Parts: sequence; C-alpha cells; structure tokens
Amino acid sequence: MRTVEQLYRQVIMEHYKNPRNKGLKEEAGYKKLRLKNPSCGDDVTVQIHLQDGKLQDIRHDGSGCSICCSSASIMSELMKNKSTAEANALIQDYYKLIKGEEPQDMDALEEAQVFSGVAQFPARTKCATIAWRALDALINGSSEEDNDYEQS
Repeated sequence: MRTVEQLYRQVIMEHYKNPRNKGLKEEAGYKKLRLKNPSCGDDVTVQIHLQDGKLQDIRHDGSGCSICCSSASIMSELMKNKSTAEANALIQDYYKLIKGEEPQDMDALEEAQVFSGVAQFPARTKCATIAWRALDALINGSSEEDNDYEQS
C-alpha cells in the first residue's frame, strides 16, 4: 500500500518529467516575469495572458529542481481560467500551506497540496514558491521586491 508521501512524490515527479503548459508564447497580450534563486539555481519565467479579469492562459519556462519545476506546472494547471480574485486567494492559501499554516480552502489547492511537506524543509520554501511569487507579481502589477530572488 502506498503512503500519502509516496503519492505526493509520484505527483511531483510526474509534473517534473511531463510539465504542463511549459514553453512561452511570442504573442501580443502576454506579459512575463523571470525570477532566479541564486542560492540554488532555480530560474523560472512565468507568462500570463489576462483578459477581462481572467487568466486566459498561463505558461512557464526555465530550469530548476523537481520541487520548483513541478510547482510551476501544477500552478499553471490550477490557475488557468481563474479570475484574478480567485488566483490571489489560491496564491495566499498556497503560501500558508508552504509555511505549515492552515489554508482557507485546502481543497481548492487541488494537486498543489502535494507541497504541504515543504514546511518541514525551510531551505526548499523558495523552490516551491518562486513560480507562485512571479505569478503574484504579474497579477498584482508589482515587481518582485524580495531580495531573496533576482528579477530579470
């Protein structure tokens, strides 16, 4: 019988090996943000197409560890066609999950719940949140001011 931890690991590896929505588009209406974590080498670009207050498309590209890349893949699936309000709520719940706190709506996080164990490994927090921080900055029109990341 598989443990929950084994199932979570399987989901993470599936998204790492077969990432969803990977690859950027060179089309009008898209905006993107690239963040790098100099301490571990994660390098992620998140690209969104917002229309009428909804994430019509969300893409990602880059390189990094399995946590970083699978998190970007899961996030891209979860956020597609969400309103900016829904996306912001999910982002805040995800941040809580990663810190080991109780999200407002755990079920809404769907597959992103697999990262609940990251709270036990503080060094991996940045890996699990880098794509989400890029999306957060893109949606909310702010630049990523966190000194732990490099923006380009």
